Amino acid sequence: MTSKPGILVLAGTPIGDVADAPPRLAAELADADIVAAEDTRRLRRLTQALGVQTSGRVVSYFEGNEAARTPELIEALAGGARVLLVTDAGMPSVSDPGYRLVAAAVARDLRVTAVPGPSAVLTALALSGLPVDRFCFEGFPPRKAGERLGRLREVAGERRTLVYFEAPHRLHDSLAAMAEVFGADRRAAVCRELTKTYEEVRRGGLGELVEWSAEGVRGEITVVVEGAPAADPGALGPEELVHRVRVREEAGERRKEAIAAVAAEVGLPKREVFDAVVAAKNAARPAP
Repeated sequence: MTSKPGILVLAGTPIGDVADAPPRLAAELADADIVAAEDTRRLRRLTQALGVQTSGRVVSYFEGNEAARTPELIEALAGGARVLLVTDAGMPSVSDPGYRLVAAAVARDLRVTAVPGPSAVLTALALSGLPVDRFCFEGFPPRKAGERLGRLREVAGERRTLVYFEAPHRLHDSLAAMAEVFGADRRAAVCRELTKTYEEVRRGGLGELVEWSAEGVRGEITVVVEGAPAADPGALGPEELVHRVRVREEAGERRKEAIAAVAAEVGLPKREVFDAVVAAKNAARPAP
């Protein structure tokens, strides 16, 4: 190591087929002073498949130790080390360890770069057959049923295509919750084992996908859901406006921000949504 500050390299790894590994990955694995891996055993299998030998120190960096290990890696970077961060599949930080280390490096004004690689989010989105011009990534839905419903209700009116990760044993329950909140006819695609031997993309309405998943689904799962249709302002009564504001308030938004968000969502003046909320509040007061 030298006195010159080092560099943090975020490297994308294959999400299935090892042949998809970016060409630069092998060189980075060979040259890094430190390789921080989510699973060192998986890293060993990857290096063997690529025919590369790591010359630097290999350390584990996963959810259970990233808080404790981040300061150590930051000091190594400040001392001139080239630190390579890899996760089990895809790009570090995207529903994987990495964000904490990147944020700490940025706070210290240390250089961060990336080796782009395969992405389950973008691969599933491209294969889904759903609109790709605007989308948002929602990560893993909460495990608890109540929290999951609450999170889904927050985005019930989202016009952009939604992308989720999900564990196979929770897929059926999550699809059922999505059908309940978004509607059984909302189009979606379940992408399973992307780039692997048994890759499958199942498309249909959420209700259909709930039935399909009832007997269990295996593999790595990415779910893509069509965004909400454009609301017809004339078709929305005051009760629906009040309901949408209430959902946002229950999710933690202040009333003023919730009213503004609903107004923008449905294409109405903020005053009209505000008046609906005030009228509902007055109607709920007990008679004198």
